[in-house]
Amino acid sequence: MSAHTRVKICGLTRAQDLDHAAKAGASYAGFVFFPKSPRNLTLEAARDLALAAPVGLAKVALVVNADDAMLDAILAQVPIDMIQLHGSETPARVAEIHARFGLPVMKAVGIATADDLPKLAQFEAVADQILVDAKPAQDAALPGGNGLSFDWRLIAGRDWVKPWMLAGGLTPDNVAEAIRLTGAQLVDVSSGVEAAPGLKDPARMVGFVQAARGLAAA
Repeated sequence: MSAHTRVKICGLTRAQDLDHAAKAGASYAGFVFFPKSPRNLTLEAARDLALAAPVGLAKVALVVNADDAMLDAILAQVPIDMIQLHGSETPARVAEIHARFGLPVMKAVGIATADDLPKLAQFEAVADQILVDAKPAQDAALPGGNGLSFDWRLIAGRDWVKPWMLAGGLTPDNVAEAIRLTGAQLVDVSSGVEAAPGLKDPARMVGFVQAARGLAAA
């Protein structure tokens, strides 16, 4: 744990949640553009949130297998700092999006077993940042935000080529242990700080950031 650990709070849907996330000390705010998600935003709502975000809070657009038209529409209306690809995008598609849109690209890679680990290197070759998440079940409705974790020991001691962020089932209660086992300096949370799907809990956001940074609860 480190006071320098940075936190991404994903799936923000309300102005008050964005404000509480920033005050809690989050470094990244994640906006979801995926209709099946309870955290999905319209372009108008996302634009309002992004414009209200304080300076220094990185605004991340989470998309799932988005085509160029969808990305064009998002970026035309919403001031975004980074694109997060959370679908079945190939390394070639990641590179294509990076080249076309000129923004940093974070690629989510789902991990369940050691057989999934080679994908990390494949995407490190083309993405600016990797989001290491729990691999959803084949019949899962959502590619992320399911509150699932994976065996963190699978990535313990790995030599990383690119910056990476740990996700998947993190909560105020387990994030310190996850960081201890993996050495993560960037962590991502969504359902783990919610009162209900899409509705963040201010106290849980504060608790998560404090736990991630090894700070005593206030």
